[in-house]
Amino acid sequence: MIERRYVFPGVIEMNYQAKRRMGVNIYLIDGGSEFALIDVGFLDELADVLELIRQMDFSLSACKMIIATHADVDHTQGLSRARDVLKCEVAAHPKSVAAIESADEVFTYARIDAQGIHLPITPCKVDRVINEGELLKIGNRTLQVWSTPGHTDGQLALRMGNLLFSGDNIFRDGCVGVIDAHHGSSLVDFVASLSRILSSDVEYLLPSHGPIFKKNDKLIAATIARLESYTHMSDFGTCAVDWPLMDAWEEELARGTFDF
Repeated sequence: MIERRYVFPGVIEMNYQAKRRMGVNIYLIDGGSEFALIDVGFLDELADVLELIRQMDFSLSACKMIIATHADVDHTQGLSRARDVLKCEVAAHPKSVAAIESADEVFTYARIDAQGIHLPITPCKVDRVINEGELLKIGNRTLQVWSTPGHTDGQLALRMGNLLFSGDNIFRDGCVGVIDAHHGSSLVDFVASLSRILSSDVEYLLPSHGPIFKKNDKLIAATIARLESYTHMSDFGTCAVDWPLMDAWEEELARGTFDF
């Protein structure tokens, strides 16, 4: 048996527990009589994750559910195997279900032909669909479901007291989850989700990648401003709302002059 390294009461983060980077952050919510996992990461790391859970003296049969924050392969490649081993429910947002259950290679980033990326991904049944505002009871702990679209329309965050398991919404350096039209990203929704986090009274953000950090309103506001600027730029293509340069060019064409 090894010592459990709680980052907050009732919360173990598996990279921190292992003292090494294991890919996506995996959070174990310890409710006393039962536990839940938020994401499971890559299949190659799953055996180590399960062994750590055993070594911390948790019974695998006590796992109530695995919550997928969204469908991306780095969060879900090990999901089907974890469901088989733990014999528990898999929960996800309704807009993540199709990609998880069909193992959609393109939508989940398992296959990116232009970069020679092709990761095997196995379909996984989603046993429970969870929506905005639902309360998930994990023993003596309660998680409140937040729908926070932007990175993808099925992105979830989960609140537990003053903690927010914030998924790919924002990281400690102000970066956000990938914005990609093929992924169903929405800059407008992203800004709304970040604005919700900014206006909330949560104190700590527990993201899906990188270190946990104290909520920094200045950092979040700067990220929102950056994304708002992207809504009027060509950088993210069809994720943008408009491109004012094209309106200005039309005016120049109509006048027959260039604004050098």
